[in-house]
Amino acid sequence: MEFGYFFFILLSFFVLVLVIRKLTTFSKTRKSKLNLPPGPRKLPFIGSLHLFAGSNPPHRTLRDLAKKYGPLMHLQLGEVNIIVASSSETAQQFLKTHDIDFASRSTVLMSEICCYGNKDIVFAPYGEYWRQMRKICTLELLSAKRVESFRPIREEEMSDLCRWIVLQEGSPINLTQKICMTNYEIMARATFGKKTEEHVKFIAIVKEGMEFMSTFHVADVYPSIKLLSSITGLRRKVEKVHQETDRIIEKIIEEHRRGDAADRGSNEDLADVLLRVRDSGSLELPLTIENIKAVLADMFGGGIEAPTTTIDWAMAEMLKNPSILIKAQDEVRQVFDGKRGVSEAYFDELKYLKLVIKETLRLHPPGALLLPRENKERFEINGYEIPARSRVLVNVWAIGRDPEYWEDAESFKPERFLEKQVDFKGNCLEFIPFGAGRRICPGISFAIANVELALAMFLYHFDWILPSGMKPEEMDMTEFSGVSARRKTNLYIIPIVRRPFSS
Repeated sequence: MEFGYFFFILLSFFVLVLVIRKLTTFSKTRKSKLNLPPGPRKLPFIGSLHLFAGSNPPHRTLRDLAKKYGPLMHLQLGEVNIIVASSSETAQQFLKTHDIDFASRSTVLMSEICCYGNKDIVFAPYGEYWRQMRKICTLELLSAKRVESFRPIREEEMSDLCRWIVLQEGSPINLTQKICMTNYEIMARATFGKKTEEHVKFIAIVKEGMEFMSTFHVADVYPSIKLLSSITGLRRKVEKVHQETDRIIEKIIEEHRRGDAADRGSNEDLADVLLRVRDSGSLELPLTIENIKAVLADMFGGGIEAPTTTIDWAMAEMLKNPSILIKAQDEVRQVFDGKRGVSEAYFDELKYLKLVIKETLRLHPPGALLLPRENKERFEINGYEIPARSRVLVNVWAIGRDPEYWEDAESFKPERFLEKQVDFKGNCLEFIPFGAGRRICPGISFAIANVELALAMFLYHFDWILPSGMKPEEMDMTEFSGVSARRKTNLYIIPIVRRPFSS
């Protein structure tokens, strides 16, 4: 035991010496008088890391810093140069004007291991492989036709949730948790097909992986010190998650390859689609089983966080603003009364609900900070030098609350979108909850379909009451910054059945 403690101290000292040597070298190279964007003073060795030591979510800290240093800002986290864009004009420079120059991704340990050496879509470096996979994603995996084909899955899973809610009438329920589990079920069926015991295990392991992704890891900001990921235990934990994920996906793919897909006809799941494309012989670059595994992991993880977070925030905001809740309920009930329940076929008539969803995405974008982009070469933006391999963060959360573009920016007012004709598909840089440019989220239609169905069913079938006599203004709307900017506390509310749910 004493030897183990001594060894740990010795190893820690060795790592500290390495860090100091690396950062001393790094500091000397920085003194070449680069005309960097303005930013806070950097401390030796750690740079700006100390600014994120408090409980404030990173997107709020960065917004506060931008008020002082401007919408284009430079920070240093350990060895890594961070460039932050906090206005639509600066975002446009990276996402539109110079999109191709900042279209790559930086490599972090989690993506390197869990995405099979960044062979997925989200973290793959910009190039021929990424372009091919993006094309497959757009034309095959997440096309409008494919999203529509998953409608029965969405309706079945949401109906099961509503039947469960009916049984809980009059008692507080953890709606956040149930929304999350329902979206897991929808994504599992869309990705892999029928429910099996392996799917349940996969959901659990994906949750664990999401926790890793939402945590700060010191090894990621000192990439040259490879030993750090082993000393901190991060590599061992991530590899354990990856091995279990790989085992489950391998088994599911093998089941698909044995011919199960032939019985499904047009009802292909995403695994079927990728295997079919792989065997078609029409690809410029071969698609390996590892590529398929990486993309399926992308689809599963990415397809859960955005709809879950958005549904939760939308319900919370409507409960906090009862007049908006009543208006949305009245519209949904007017559209579906006299019909056989809620159906996506009539969603074009839900004009006000769509405004509620837009306003939710403005105030609470699922990814408050877009995944970092990276430039391979030194670049110049607005007269400032951007060092090669900088990580570029676009603060979508700050842009959505910028008073220069949004009147009464901190208030939840769906009606603002009646006058402000903007969409969330990357065309209007003041409203980019899913990003913009080449790296825009390809799953927008899938996510919005899940959000619209859940909210329509909740509003049609139930009235909702806050528990324990809580008043709307007493609701805790504190954020928790992880993979997505979720609410810190789960939403507990009491359902009252107003429209019976048919069997």
